[in-house]
Amino acid sequence: MTIRPIKRALISVYDKSGVVELARALAQFGVEIVSTGSTAATIEAVGLAVTPVTSVTNFPECLDGRVKTLHPAIHVGLLADVRNPDHVAQLEELEIKAFDLVVVNLYPFTETVANGATIDECIEQVDIGGPAMIRASAKNYANVAVVVSPSNYQEVLTAIESGGTTLEQRVLLSAQAFAHTATYDIAVATWMSTVASPDESEFPRWRGAAWTRSEVLRYGENPHQSAASYIGVGHEVGVANSQQLHGKPMSYNNFIDADAARRAAFDFLEPAVAIIKHANPCGIAVGLDIEQAYHKAHATDPVSAFGGVVAANRPVTKEMAESLSGVFTEVIIAPEFDAEALSVLKEKANLRILVVPGPGPGRRVEARTIPGGLLVQSVDTVHDIGDNPANWNLVCGDAVSATIMLDLEFAWRACRSVKSNAILLAKNLGAVGIGMGQVNRVDSAHLAVSRAGERAAGSVGASDAFFPFADGLQVLLDAGVSAVVQPGGSVRDEEVIAAAQAAGVPMYFTGTRHFFH
Repeated sequence: MTIRPIKRALISVYDKSGVVELARALAQFGVEIVSTGSTAATIEAVGLAVTPVTSVTNFPECLDGRVKTLHPAIHVGLLADVRNPDHVAQLEELEIKAFDLVVVNLYPFTETVANGATIDECIEQVDIGGPAMIRASAKNYANVAVVVSPSNYQEVLTAIESGGTTLEQRVLLSAQAFAHTATYDIAVATWMSTVASPDESEFPRWRGAAWTRSEVLRYGENPHQSAASYIGVGHEVGVANSQQLHGKPMSYNNFIDADAARRAAFDFLEPAVAIIKHANPCGIAVGLDIEQAYHKAHATDPVSAFGGVVAANRPVTKEMAESLSGVFTEVIIAPEFDAEALSVLKEKANLRILVVPGPGPGRRVEARTIPGGLLVQSVDTVHDIGDNPANWNLVCGDAVSATIMLDLEFAWRACRSVKSNAILLAKNLGAVGIGMGQVNRVDSAHLAVSRAGERAAGSVGASDAFFPFADGLQVLLDAGVSAVVQPGGSVRDEEVIAAAQAAGVPMYFTGTRHFFH
């Protein structure tokens, strides 16, 4: 039988949203309701008939509620396959009735952890009976409909009106239930591996994650590749779970570029804009306000900015929106948009508008899958000791002016968001030439100088890693850069320093590297 009438329901929920309305509707259809402690009290309080679990088990709820439903009288009713005559006979022999509907949601473990509770308080929010009931019912989907979210209550009531739940409905509810308990277990296991049993490493011995599909995308990086986007359960807010206010659905490449754009723009404390193409900045700048920052970023490389992804680290104003509206742009992301700015931007039917806050404070990690495994590292930021100009080492030339130092600091921060090997030329707090993703630093230097053109003269240069030879630096020196900042640390540092000294160009070592693969 694929349609299962609902005659007996077990309800035990922490989140009681909608449970009274559900119970009232079940009662109207003559469904027997069995319930636990506070859930039973909630249902009884509105005058509905409910059978306490203790009346079914003939055993009291005990150990401060740790044991309520862990009893054969409950689990036999959940696991009995009533299609099997032997199971039916055993139910009659044991005088146990089967359940047709199970409504359960779990203790708020993740919320308790997030609120800074003690270890003992968190342990008490590790649900035992709830997951056991959910898993038993989900296993027995051929006979039992299991509901773990109030959002499914109406679906169940509609099914009852139609005579019962279908097999297809029960299978989908079962899949949701197993995902629910798996996500819960991952949260508990992750907490146990980090907070409750930390070791000397900053990385836990075990790492798990739960992902919910948010959208099937039109295709992946290329039209012949299928793709989908997933949202990490319990993860920080980012591009994947951002709020889209307008425009076409995001594509696979849009997500990649939007994440790179956010990363680049929020490296700065000042109003900053980054324009990304193929995960690399083709424009990046800071300004007195966000509109000025956009103008300067676009001026870096107006040709490449066509079809780019733009990120701002400040609310987008009407003025910035008007400037951007004249340029074909795929995506714009910002922490906020002024009402007038939205009005301007929404005139572009296909422009994707995303609200994305900046990264939260504290230590963050990032992960990358490779065949057979996962690589995890702390997120690279520009907040290392070596990223502070006060800690830089002037290895040749005279100390630069305050204005040049600001440009050097900007170039150093902006260079971090460029794929290695990275060379970035800057002037007046905006990039003028970027060389990225080359297999040697000489080619990156040539590319940066080529893109800068006449603007290279008098600009400052930044390199994300040391110059292994003087040849890459020499490309910048020949183009007329006025100062250079780089990590240092090459076995040929003296050769590189000598080249800068001969050109009369000041050079600073940071002692910090910012590779970005």
